[in-house]
Amino acid sequence: MSFSQEPTPAPVAEPHTEEAADSDSRAGRLSVCTKVCYGIGGVPNQVASSASAFYLQLFLLDVARIPAAQVSLALFGGKVSGAVADPVAGFFINKSRRTRAGRLMPWALGCMPLIALAYFFLWFLPPFTSLHGLWYVTFYCLYQALSTFFQVPYTALTMILTPSPRERDSATAYRMTMEMAGTLMGATVHGLLVSGAHGSRRCEDSVLAGSAAVSPDVARLYCIAAAVVALTYPVCGGLLCLGVKERPDASAPASGPGLSFFTGLAITSRHPPYLSLVVSFLFISAAVQVEQSYLVLFCTHASRLQEHVQSLVLTILISAVLSTPMWERVLQRFGKRTSAFGICIMVPFSILLAAVPSAPVAYVVAFVSGVSIAVSLLLPWSMLPDVVDDFQLQHRHGPGVETIFYSSYVFFTKLSGAGALGISTLSLEFAGYKARACQQAEEVVVTLKVLIGAVPTCMILIGLCILMVGPTPKTPSQDTSSQLSLRRRTSYSLA
Repeated sequence: MSFSQEPTPAPVAEPHTEEAADSDSRAGRLSVCTKVCYGIGGVPNQVASSASAFYLQLFLLDVARIPAAQVSLALFGGKVSGAVADPVAGFFINKSRRTRAGRLMPWALGCMPLIALAYFFLWFLPPFTSLHGLWYVTFYCLYQALSTFFQVPYTALTMILTPSPRERDSATAYRMTMEMAGTLMGATVHGLLVSGAHGSRRCEDSVLAGSAAVSPDVARLYCIAAAVVALTYPVCGGLLCLGVKERPDASAPASGPGLSFFTGLAITSRHPPYLSLVVSFLFISAAVQVEQSYLVLFCTHASRLQEHVQSLVLTILISAVLSTPMWERVLQRFGKRTSAFGICIMVPFSILLAAVPSAPVAYVVAFVSGVSIAVSLLLPWSMLPDVVDDFQLQHRHGPGVETIFYSSYVFFTKLSGAGALGISTLSLEFAGYKARACQQAEEVVVTLKVLIGAVPTCMILIGLCILMVGPTPKTPSQDTSSQLSLRRRTSYSLA
């Protein structure tokens, strides 16, 4: 198939009466209950990813006592497996047929119990010691891949819930707010349950000067925390199933045959607004992941803030949750590109924390970082539906495009996070990191300062520059949005 063919001109729509326009407007509105239930559906993944983002690296290094090189392999392998699972998920979802529950919902709901099991065993300390590295690589890869098979259809639901761009932005804001709350809950619950496993006492009570023994209760604490997080999957999955329904309009004909996944991937990856969005957030999302992953290690080993770790994590997440509704209003009032500058607010403060690692500075940095992280998470999911609409205005390719866009976007961002986390963790091995050492070498301290300050700063600035110079997707009119939504919803109703 040739990719250079001219787009097929759109058929001329018949004029709408005022009654029809009002009916379309009412049909495009989502109830608060639907938005809340849709947002709740994404909570478990955020609870689990929050706990793993802040504490998994510390668990693998200081509790499981895996060498830093193997931890780097585990983190890199897990992120890559999640990234590879994105196009695979998009391919299978694109090929799947509609059921009574819809086309996307069965995928999202069916993955939840499997994710819960994989997540629990990720924090389980096996009785054997020789294959610890293989155990955690296996279950982290499974967890990341299964999470992807949930996240792709779940996020793609946004495109078929309503034809209104404003309502889609509102649903996205509800989802991001609930997910932020899930992130807060994950870090809080997990942190409180395992707080006794880490702290300054372990060094003061240690007989050996350079190493501290693992408490016999540490493994049990981590298992309890993992079980509590795993229980959120069936609870939130039930609310998602009850509150959100796929309602396709089977009375309208399809606009054309759907694209095969790989043909669609080749075409969508050439769309300039999509390329700009993906490349910019490759850097920005990787910066956020590095900042999250190394905050706990920085406070524990590069500063005397280990007693403040839980409070700092909570400050970041509370700030992010509270600022998400504010950023939604900023997006609506000033535009999405202008709002992107909110991401760089954290840049000078991250450098300040690396230079002056004191408690007052750390709390200020945590609050500002939460505000920046909120807009960095909300912005791409608000811009992606606009990019999909812009693509469909220029191309008449039929059903399946939304899944391709969403799965490939998550693929690229996860791949960038895998590279960033893998390389940065490997740098700790080269610097001489020692598991559960009470005092790390100066090279390790310097490495952690660079990872918490300079690395995220450079990535954020590069990503913002790419986003600002890239093309802007065109926003469709209300009538055009309704037509695009009708095509989408109809495509998901076909057998």
